[in-house]
Amino acid sequence: MIARRLALLSVVVAVLVQACGTAAASPSSSPFPSAAASPVVSATPSPANVPTPAPSIAASATPSPTTDAAAEPTPASALDPDDWPVYHLDAARSGNSVAFPPVKPPLSIAWKVALDGAVYAEPLIVHSGLIVATEGDSVYSLDPATGSIAWTSKLGTPVPLNTLPCGDIDPLGITSTPVYDPATDSIFAVAEVTGPHHVLFALNHADGKVRWSRTVDLPGDDPRTHQQRSALALANGYVYIGFGGLAGDCGQYTGKVVGVPTSGTGDTIAYRVPVAREGAVWSTGGPVVDAAGNVYISVGNGSSTRSFDGSDSVVELTPDLKQISIFAPSVWAADNAADADLGSLSPTLLPNGLVFIAGKNGQGYVLRQGKLGGIGGQVSVKPLCAAFGGTAVDGSDVFVPCTDGVVRISVAAAGTFTALWKTPTGSNGPPVIGGGAVWTVKTATGTLYALNPATGAAIGSVAVGAVPHFVSPTLWRGYIFVGTTSGVTAANG
Repeated sequence: MIARRLALLSVVVAVLVQACGTAAASPSSSPFPSAAASPVVSATPSPANVPTPAPSIAASATPSPTTDAAAEPTPASALDPDDWPVYHLDAARSGNSVAFPPVKPPLSIAWKVALDGAVYAEPLIVHSGLIVATEGDSVYSLDPATGSIAWTSKLGTPVPLNTLPCGDIDPLGITSTPVYDPATDSIFAVAEVTGPHHVLFALNHADGKVRWSRTVDLPGDDPRTHQQRSALALANGYVYIGFGGLAGDCGQYTGKVVGVPTSGTGDTIAYRVPVAREGAVWSTGGPVVDAAGNVYISVGNGSSTRSFDGSDSVVELTPDLKQISIFAPSVWAADNAADADLGSLSPTLLPNGLVFIAGKNGQGYVLRQGKLGGIGGQVSVKPLCAAFGGTAVDGSDVFVPCTDGVVRISVAAAGTFTALWKTPTGSNGPPVIGGGAVWTVKTATGTLYALNPATGAAIGSVAVGAVPHFVSPTLWRGYIFVGTTSGVTAANG
């Protein structure tokens, strides 16, 4: 009997010791911990005159806990056929919805809703809920048919512009488009919160409750000079997050892409553009992911005009953010000097292993996946336009958001391209495709246009209200949703 009691006592003690050990190792419950709490595996290459893939810099490979308590694992939640879970619909950012019904002009306003801040992010559709993120640091779920609010998740206090060294958004809260992950049934959003900090939140899609959060500012970086504007990407079990600088390029910042496991546990991984300063990853279209899980980014101007520093480029990265290949125009130095770089538009993936990119310098380039070409190594180049945001793709045709109106180009298998039309409407917002129309917003007037894909002529239009820069529509069951400077507008199409 004594032996049995001793054995039972030893089991209880072991359980208590294990529980205490687990509690001692548990992460902080604060939603805004210091960046040092998350070890980072860096994949930053060294600057070089010739942009060949460089080995990563060794860093801590010790698994890290989440910086907030992770929720219990949730079963996978399959996407609905007409969901819009990520910027421009899918990981490749095609912006091409085959589920959207045929356009039926005239266009009209279904409803408008004022929220607690401007909506720079493209709205998402997740299981018939309209997910909208605001500069007020809030995420909303709305009824897409009526605009009524199902839930609101307030993630923090946004940062007033007068506390930052420069910029053009006031206040600064959630600027990038969130992403939905069906494997964890979570909505991921990055909020800039007073401090300032950039924090990734995982929200339960059904009620908006925070499952976990962690700071995504890298050690040594100044959050005041970095802005998280590019849309989040989801692939390979990671949320990929691009960082650039504020409008005005003030202060010390360097562009980067950060990867955080969707589970909320494990190391943050990162690719840092090897510039002395600048090199923003900021296009609103964000990182683009191919079928193999490789990640493509465009990079803004760097501070160097003498030796190549990895800026003014397109970079292809492995799923763990190591460089595969890179492209930069032969005029990269002049681009850097004139702030006329490729970083304003996200790369476009095309059939036949091709990639299209344009930027601020007025040229369009076709590259090859897996071997982007180094400096001046494009497949083809031709004058086109200055372009900002993200494209839409229909086969080998690309709809490019030029500053003076959307342009349709056709890219041949050999890698040359031809401009087919430029819309006479002047609508210049990043376009999407669906229902036999190209949908885009003329940002100067806040007018939504449905364009004829064959000619670029207007099929219909409707005023949606004042809109932020680079606003892009979302399509769902005959509704077109557009973020505005005060909330969101739904049009009937």
